[in-house]
Amino acid sequence: MKKSLKIWNRYHNDAPEEESADMDISILLVDDEAIDLEWLRRRVAGNEQLSLQDVGTAISGFAALKIMEQKRIDLILSDIRMPIMSGMEFARKAKEINPQVHIIFISGHQDFSYAKEAIQLNASGYLLKPVDDSELNDMLILICSKIENERQQNMALSETLSLVNQELLLRWFNEATPGQVEAHIHTILSPLLQQGASVSIIEIDDLAWKLKEKSEEERRLFMNQITLFIRNFALDNNLGSMMTSYDYHYVLLAAVQEEYMTTLLEQLVRQFNETFSCSITIGMGMYTNDIAKLHDSYRQAKAGLSIKWIMGKNRIIQGAFQWSPKQSAASNFEEVVDVMLRAMLEYDLTTIDDCLLQLLNGEKPLTQKNDIYDLIIRITSKLHADLQQMNEHMYEMLKWESHHPIILFEFETVHDILSWLRRRFFELSELLYLKKQRQKRKLIDQITAYIEQRLDQKITLNEVAAHFDFTPNYLGQLFKTETNILFSDYLNQLRMERVCELLKDPAKKIYEIAEQVGYKNIIYFNRQFKQAMGLSPGEYRKKHKI
Repeated sequence: MKKSLKIWNRYHNDAPEEESADMDISILLVDDEAIDLEWLRRRVAGNEQLSLQDVGTAISGFAALKIMEQKRIDLILSDIRMPIMSGMEFARKAKEINPQVHIIFISGHQDFSYAKEAIQLNASGYLLKPVDDSELNDMLILICSKIENERQQNMALSETLSLVNQELLLRWFNEATPGQVEAHIHTILSPLLQQGASVSIIEIDDLAWKLKEKSEEERRLFMNQITLFIRNFALDNNLGSMMTSYDYHYVLLAAVQEEYMTTLLEQLVRQFNETFSCSITIGMGMYTNDIAKLHDSYRQAKAGLSIKWIMGKNRIIQGAFQWSPKQSAASNFEEVVDVMLRAMLEYDLTTIDDCLLQLLNGEKPLTQKNDIYDLIIRITSKLHADLQQMNEHMYEMLKWESHHPIILFEFETVHDILSWLRRRFFELSELLYLKKQRQKRKLIDQITAYIEQRLDQKITLNEVAAHFDFTPNYLGQLFKTETNILFSDYLNQLRMERVCELLKDPAKKIYEIAEQVGYKNIIYFNRQFKQAMGLSPGEYRKKHKI
């Protein structure tokens, strides 16, 4: 979190932080033996032939990794045999943090297996204990010289391409069928391609949405901060040259070793997301030593961004030429939409979501945005037509200004569209469900009022159902669901409550009361009252002293 805050301050202060003017090298010494560590520190720090920024020490691999997370380390000298985390394990984790860090292993054991592992980790050197002073000195001079040469090469490339050649190179990249490379561009790219290079294109996600509410000055400042962030990340990590292309895209021409390039780009994606209020997606092209194929690397990076629509954002997309679509439209479209509509009416959000996903699984590939748009128009049109049969208007309920909402065309990925559509369908389901509940409640109120007005008559479920144009079975189920009581039980309960009210009037005869609540048979009435109240009508009056 502290690191993210530091990065934010660096790119959001009015006065940018001053860059270090020197080319000092930072070294970290790692050994679990305190005496050996101090011996090594004195000999390295006291070397007057080297331009060292600082020489740090760590008593374990864990402590060393914490230091690397806080500042950049150029060179590590590490003991191989350490408890808990071995030197080899530490080196692997160190390479994950900084793929370009140079590592020299120190071991007191002449074991070929260690040397073999060191080679696999691209170690810069291997020293045996006890380390000879001259051998240590020669190794440090060699590696530090190599680090400085790498820095100068990266800086030279960046400075060269920061002028007019950037425009020429971008124009060459964007040619459909590139011709012969101009001689001066060939001269620039040849050294870069000796160890292999690749092209990546960085795109800011949802940029149009982010800039929509900003003033012109706010937009300029925001984009300047982003450009500075990406450029400085490339410089700090020796990624190569960063060029600003069309529509706020950034082209990265990198010569970092292939196995570490992905790690660094993932780090860029993560740090960008922590620093700004938006994310980036990176299309990454293939590695090559051939200038002609470098053009293909650019095309592959561009193709990667073109399938962000399907693959998603805030990530790295590689191997776009080998990608094949997996999403498709459901063949049983009508059935799925019917199921989804029923789920909407019942406020079943899980089934709605399942249906939306199912609509993308079938036989017709959805590789283009227009395919998705057409599918959504089909879904919404059928839902609207079906709801109209129920006297509902979907577009009015959702406040869509037209039947084809323009907002769909502003989304960058299928996931974004589905997230938006899911929210709107959940909203529609809630509106339909609440309206349906209100209608049911109103119907129940009408039914109970109808019954109360006719308590002096013989009332049956069949008669009430016929009056309200329902089948007795449907009305009985609806009444039980909404009132949690059977229709017959409710009718008896209502009659008994009315009887109790009428019994309070001593002037009324019991047989008269029975007739007023729909009982023509006095014996049946007495039996029903006693069953409900636990005593006869006469006993009820005596108990209440009526």
